[in-house]
Amino acid sequence: MIFTRLAPLVAFFLLCIGSANAPLLAQDGRQVEQGSSPTVYEVESLDNGTGQEPPRLFLDTPMGLIESFMVAGEREDWDRATAALDYANIARSEAQVDREELAAQLYHLMSHTVAIDWAALPDRPDAMDVTASSKNPMAGVSRRSLTIALLELGDRRVPIRLARVQEPGGEPVWVFSRQTVANVPALYAEYGPTEFEKMLPAPLREQAAWTLAWWELIALPLVLIVAAVAGLLTYLAIRRLRERYDADTKIGGVLQAIHLPVTLLAFAGTFALVRNTVLRLSGPAKDLLDPFQLILIIAAILGMALAAIEALFEFATSRRTDELEAPGNHEDRNFYTKMSAIRRIVTALLLLAAVGFLLVASNIADTLGFSILASAGVLGLVLAFAARKVLGDIMASVQIAFAQTARIGDAVQFEGQWCFVEKIGFTHLRLRTWDERRVIAPVSTFTGESFENWTKQDASLMTHVELQLDNRADVDALREEFGNYVQQDDDIVDPEDAVCEVVAQDARAKTVRFMARAADPKTGWSMHCRVREHMLAFAARLDATIEPTPVYFAREREVSLEAK
Repeated sequence: MIFTRLAPLVAFFLLCIGSANAPLLAQDGRQVEQGSSPTVYEVESLDNGTGQEPPRLFLDTPMGLIESFMVAGEREDWDRATAALDYANIARSEAQVDREELAAQLYHLMSHTVAIDWAALPDRPDAMDVTASSKNPMAGVSRRSLTIALLELGDRRVPIRLARVQEPGGEPVWVFSRQTVANVPALYAEYGPTEFEKMLPAPLREQAAWTLAWWELIALPLVLIVAAVAGLLTYLAIRRLRERYDADTKIGGVLQAIHLPVTLLAFAGTFALVRNTVLRLSGPAKDLLDPFQLILIIAAILGMALAAIEALFEFATSRRTDELEAPGNHEDRNFYTKMSAIRRIVTALLLLAAVGFLLVASNIADTLGFSILASAGVLGLVLAFAARKVLGDIMASVQIAFAQTARIGDAVQFEGQWCFVEKIGFTHLRLRTWDERRVIAPVSTFTGESFENWTKQDASLMTHVELQLDNRADVDALREEFGNYVQQDDDIVDPEDAVCEVVAQDARAKTVRFMARAADPKTGWSMHCRVREHMLAFAARLDATIEPTPVYFAREREVSLEAK
């Protein structure tokens, strides 16, 4: 009775076990290493070598396996080298593959493509890393699988892996895993010699240094020269094209902006094209050049896009300088200032996106061994502290643009100079003075210190002229003449606001100020000069009369002290 009740539970338990083991029994028709021991894969049979004689390689440790396999490959003893490969998946496939040829292909990959880290290869049967620090999770742990390298194959990364396997009644041995051996033909087709390399003499195909053959050492400088010539021809062609257009035109400005980025793209593109078709570098040289090649291409494309955007924006603002500086054109000044801020934000986002794409696409952390990327948080803090001034200026430029404290086209007074804002950059403002000079000012000055913005709300402003006149000057006569003048000058707004008054006095002279309102700073400066000229001329005419009438220009007085 009890057994009858437990039978369904037992059947369900057995069904779960069978479902869990099903993926291990069939994975795309291939058999994989499996077993319960943490130090070895237990397999039904080990299919290595040619089967004609016992293996003559040292397969007890990972280092022994690699060393003996590489020695056999150097001697072209492929029959002996086959003992290092587990052909289980190859034997079960329908493809007929020569085992010695497969060993030769794997040797080519190991010698020309893979940079073997001999210091990291354990020389223990259990592959335990006894040199690792206690913080390493694999320290003191026995292993049955080691990854020697990762190679790109299409859109995935294929490992070159060693496995410790044991067949029933046999001793555990280290071999190239059966999955790795099954991937060797595809990897060799990707990383093997090109048709051009096969045509070269045998001495040139021999290894020279750092997994590079002699022909690669000779061809690499030639490829760089070809790429440099392509870049030079591109530079000259664009320069010739620029001569047909004025730099102030839209096309001329864009050509000037993209001149260097296109030249860089021609250099990097030619280098990449020749490398992928003729010069197929391998090993560390490929891992080193691929990221830098990608950096050049991304930098060139990004530079072209940003330079074109910058040139078009500069063209739009420079062509509308007079309109932007018009007294009542607040709407356009607000628009172009916000567009300038958005352009800077887009630039920063594009730079971040380019860096992110570069890190993902190039696998720079693996190919160049940049372990420092693992501590990117600490590195970021160090860089942020070192560049805090620059980062502060960048944030200040965005703050200025959105707070509208200084807009493109605004008239401001900076360090006693009357200027117009021409450009708001990441770290600086470009100001144009009244005499067409350019002043470069840090943006932090406009956020941390006070400055005068003459066109923030109302472009009109009071213009004043101060004259040093004699204490006996008739101010009423000056005031009457100034009142008549302001009624006749068309640039003076609201003549009723015009004022003539004495603002200072000492023993030598008194200061008379003439004030009137102008429509905008540019008009106000012209009016300022005319008022000064007119009132000086009027005072000179009155001063030319003979004493004892009032004098107008200050005189130097001498006091004589005579003894009585």
